[in-house]
Amino acid sequence: MDALGGCGGAGGFWGWNGFDQRRKKKPSGDRGKQRNSGSSDSVDVSRNAGGYRFPLKQAVTAGALTFTGDTIAQLSGRWKKRTALKQSSSELDEGELWNIFSEHDWIRALRMSSYGFLLYGPGSYAWYQFLDHSLPKPTATNLVLKVLLNQVILGPSVIAVIFAWNNLWLGKLSELGNKYQKDALPTLLYGFRFWVPVSILNFWVVPLQARVAFMSMGSVFWNFYLSSTMSK
Repeated sequence: MDALGGCGGAGGFWGWNGFDQRRKKKPSGDRGKQRNSGSSDSVDVSRNAGGYRFPLKQAVTAGALTFTGDTIAQLSGRWKKRTALKQSSSELDEGELWNIFSEHDWIRALRMSSYGFLLYGPGSYAWYQFLDHSLPKPTATNLVLKVLLNQVILGPSVIAVIFAWNNLWLGKLSELGNKYQKDALPTLLYGFRFWVPVSILNFWVVPLQARVAFMSMGSVFWNFYLSSTMSK
């Protein structure tokens, strides 16, 4: 978790104030050593800037891809309903195609994308940093442990959070217990079959900076499934 940087105002968010403070405290001597350590200083700045740095890139990526997954789920659901009603003809005319796109539920899309931006993106990035910090060596044992921990801790946490987030937006927190009982376990078990091989690839070949993006790309399919489950 020490890879998380600082957030002391706008300067702390971007790591600027930590850089200024370090420059003021630099001793005047040994300038050759100072120049040689420039690249490592830039890494230390992001680590010692004074607090939490919001992972904006990972948050935007996750938000965009959860929006994509929900959009696919919505369009697919409306397409199936329309074609089911028109059993005599497998083709839809131009007006019906326009209705499929014009009836988009933007509140539902905002609900899903805000979950990706505010919760899944930052949360999963912090989680992957923690795993890499705790299990840094690229051994087979660490790979198995990372995949196992991902499924046992992150998987249930994601399902619990997104169910609660969805019911909060819908004003149905009182029904959250029933939602968990009905859909949480089937969703988790279905997720194991998808996320175990994806997690192996994620921890084996994908660098830390790209892991949220890689998992979020897998989440396009997963969010399609989750969004369909949320709308039941």
